Amino acid sequence: MKSADIALYLKNNPQFFEDHADMLAEVTIPHPYSGRTISLSERQLLTLREQNKNLEKKLHEMVMLAQDNDSLQQKVHQFTLALFGVRDLMNLQNVITQNLREIFAVPHIVLHIWKGLPPSLEVLAFVNQQLHPVCVHHALHDTLAWFGESATHLHSFAYLPLRTDEQSIGLLILASEDAQRFYPGMGTLFLQRIAETVSSALRPSL
Repeated sequence: MKSADIALYLKNNPQFFEDHADMLAEVTIPHPYSGRTISLSERQLLTLREQNKNLEKKLHEMVMLAQDNDSLQQKVHQFTLALFGVRDLMNLQNVITQNLREIFAVPHIVLHIWKGLPPSLEVLAFVNQQLHPVCVHHALHDTLAWFGESATHLHSFAYLPLRTDEQSIGLLILASEDAQRFYPGMGTLFLQRIAETVSSALRPSL
């Protein structure tokens, strides 16, 4: 008989432990962290303690994630407020990039508005195809040159398509020397909110 069969039998027949209570008191099993043996009740207590530690770890991770999300929410709100009342396109672009640096500590930012300065056909096609921000470890198409001398030191990028009324109006790129700042597969909810805020702020000036 295989051990799996025994485990299944005991699981399906809990009365076995009532019928053989004396035997259970005599059974000993190896301690998981030492060479001595312990009773089944002691082993069960150790298992419960380990489960509690795992639950505490998961709870701590959830609390930290909630705190991080709350902090990001506050930063997005602060960023949104900073754009209110700015209507001049040149000043607005400066306010957008400056506040992204100061509030979110993004070291490298490029804001490219199509008005008067259309991008390459490849970049335009890329932006038109994207409904959500895209995070990568390498610059896409010809956008690396947009960062000038700092381009060779950048290892992560977040591409935020800007659009109004289903039409693209530009592209906001956030970049960092840290490869883990932006990476494929990361959540983009807050990046999407930033893109929507910037797009809305730019609309009256275009």
